[in-house]
Amino acid sequence: MSFSRGINASAATLTRLRTGESRCPYSGMCVTCLDGCPGLCEIGKSAIRGKEVLYPQPFGKTTSASEKEYPVDYSHFNIMGTAVGAYGIAADSDQAIFPAVNLESAVGANGEIKLNLPIVVAGMGSTNVAANNWSHLAAGAAICGVGIVIGENVCAMDPNSEIKNGRIVHSPNMARRVKDFQEWYNGKGFIAVQANVEDTSLGTQEYVLEKLGVEAVELKWGQGAKDIGGEVKLDSLERALQLKSRGYIVLPDPEDPKIQAAFKAGAFGEFERHSRIGFVEYESFMSRVEQLRNAGAKYVMLKTGAYRPADLARAVKYASDAKLDLLTVDGAGGGTGMSPWRMMNEWGIPTVYIQALLVKYLDKLAAKGAYIPPVAIAGGFTLEDHMFKGLAMGAPYTRAIGMARSALTAAMVGKNVGEGIKNGKIPNEHKKYGETLEQIFISAVELKDKLGAEDFSRLPVGAIGVYSYFERLAQGLRQFMCGARKFSLEHMTRNDLVALTREASEVSGIQYIMDCDADEAEQILS
Repeated sequence: MSFSRGINASAATLTRLRTGESRCPYSGMCVTCLDGCPGLCEIGKSAIRGKEVLYPQPFGKTTSASEKEYPVDYSHFNIMGTAVGAYGIAADSDQAIFPAVNLESAVGANGEIKLNLPIVVAGMGSTNVAANNWSHLAAGAAICGVGIVIGENVCAMDPNSEIKNGRIVHSPNMARRVKDFQEWYNGKGFIAVQANVEDTSLGTQEYVLEKLGVEAVELKWGQGAKDIGGEVKLDSLERALQLKSRGYIVLPDPEDPKIQAAFKAGAFGEFERHSRIGFVEYESFMSRVEQLRNAGAKYVMLKTGAYRPADLARAVKYASDAKLDLLTVDGAGGGTGMSPWRMMNEWGIPTVYIQALLVKYLDKLAAKGAYIPPVAIAGGFTLEDHMFKGLAMGAPYTRAIGMARSALTAAMVGKNVGEGIKNGKIPNEHKKYGETLEQIFISAVELKDKLGAEDFSRLPVGAIGVYSYFERLAQGLRQFMCGARKFSLEHMTRNDLVALTREASEVSGIQYIMDCDADEAEQILS
């Protein structure tokens, strides 16, 4: 069987097959390719639009994630409950109720950064879809007391940035993004600024540390969606020229007179901006960490992608030696604002597999008495059962679940519905709940009481969506944890899960369901 789906036709690339589901399983082509077809599939569209079809469309309005079905994923594990005992609370039916579950977590080398919920909103960079919804997402993260990361390329992509001697001295966009979080910060959570190759050359992290009051920075090795640098599309020649002058790879070459003429004639409508790949080396990594700390970074973090196991081992070892404040590991299958579509589906170590390796490597270091950095796992997590499984499988090391695409969806929906309510254009789907924010958003009254009427009135409305979504996750996670009799995160263990197949058990090290509690059951029966 093929694990790949949507080959040669996908909603991501706005393509389809003439023959519907009747396709060749490996090539993805229609079983009969008809002379006369206008070219509905990826091959046909590529014959017309070429490299454009590499990417999910339309750019700037969507996020995407892999369609591939992996041999083992988190659905191959079930959560174990019990009727006996309680951890973190008295074993008393009046006390051990699910609202009493404590979901607070902490990251930082000494646990200095407190989180109200075990969530980090992973890097949101320079794509339009992130920029257009940032204020809502950042405010939502701040009021919920979780972490959020400003992704790569923001300063260099800012058309109004001031760059002197190759270094960023002012970026209105970056300053706004930081303020969007800081304005609503309530003492829990954090905002960090990420840097790739171009950001490092520009001095982006030094700028935010020195000028914007940022305390946390994140080094970026990669992400789960792709194993190359970031991409965006540019719809003007001026922007393409500007970004090439700032050191980016821009395709086709906007300085070529023939390309300029073709663009003006309408032969194509968008340029591609690509970031460079980085190269990891121990001494330079340690030197960069020291540079950032000397520049004022209170917290230094690392995000790595779904690279081969040796690279994961490097990330674990380097993060340990440098005593980093958070290591985020992003598995294949998660979401992105823009990555090559087939790359998103066909490269990298999927999240379950990479988390299993991560635990194995951290166990090795822990056995030697080495420093173990707090860990966040990312790559397709969206709901409370995913969160429980990610936290339990990664116990005792995983302190947070990385989310990006789902949190952005909550911000976008909250923004669109909220602005519709304010403009008297309530979506039909939501009219049954009422006509006001307080009637339609179930958490609005609670949030208004928490913030006060004046602050609530100026809150970016999409933040209500983020708050409502995270509150749903929180209650759902509390219910799962209550059933497992684990009333705070530090009591969760890998034994809170079972593998439903032998293969899932072999991959993860989680006990196979038919072997679970075998010794204890034998003692009880004897």
